[in-house]
Amino acid sequence: MTEPMTYSRYLALDQLLSAQHPVSDEHDELLFIVIHQTKELWLKQAIAELEVALDLVRTDRLVEAYKGLARVSRIQAVMTLSWDVLTTMTPSDYTLFRGVLGTSSGFQSDQFRAVETLLGLRGGGVPGPLTTRFAAQPSLWDEANAALARAGFDLPDAALKRDWTQPYRPDPAVEAAWAQVYRDPHRWWELYQLAEKLVDIDDALATWRHKHVLTVSRVIGMKPGTGGTPGVPYLESTLAKRAFPELWTLRTLL
Repeated sequence: MTEPMTYSRYLALDQLLSAQHPVSDEHDELLFIVIHQTKELWLKQAIAELEVALDLVRTDRLVEAYKGLARVSRIQAVMTLSWDVLTTMTPSDYTLFRGVLGTSSGFQSDQFRAVETLLGLRGGGVPGPLTTRFAAQPSLWDEANAALARAGFDLPDAALKRDWTQPYRPDPAVEAAWAQVYRDPHRWWELYQLAEKLVDIDDALATWRHKHVLTVSRVIGMKPGTGGTPGVPYLESTLAKRAFPELWTLRTLL
């Protein structure tokens, strides 16, 4: 006889709540694990939303893509707020268990790299299985530019027929085309709204990076990060990254 569905069974709470395994006896290690596991769950949802949005943009169903893109930027906001919880852990608290982390590092998160790759930021870090799979396909920015071209805008082959595995290089022609959309938003309303949803995501990602830098600086100062990363200096070097660069630079042209 099939057991009745319960809250606990549906959410697999037995497995979920037994997935935290602190190595030390320090109280704050549990918080550290929960924060990072929660981020990975949100990243899983963001990836699911981005995959759907990519398919919708690819088939010119731009309005349908807005909801998923808006959801991603809200997920990013929640992830950014979680840094505030982590900052309740002082440098003294973290020092008590930091040694048990060994070479583990958030830099190794395949899901975070996959999100960057889906958006259009490629070539950073050591790619895992997800990142490698997505890197062979056009990114969300590539698909947005393809949709722009299908709408009748003149875009160069360098933007439309490139090696998807390589980092995207900003192109003045792409900037000029999107600037036309912004100069006449009523005529190009669907593309205009798509662009603003993308800027929301880029904005949220930049905010997340900034809060990450502040949190790491607050907890470990300028010490090297775990896993051999330079820590704060490396994180600061990522602050200028933009997944949709021309959507930022075009604003100077308007």
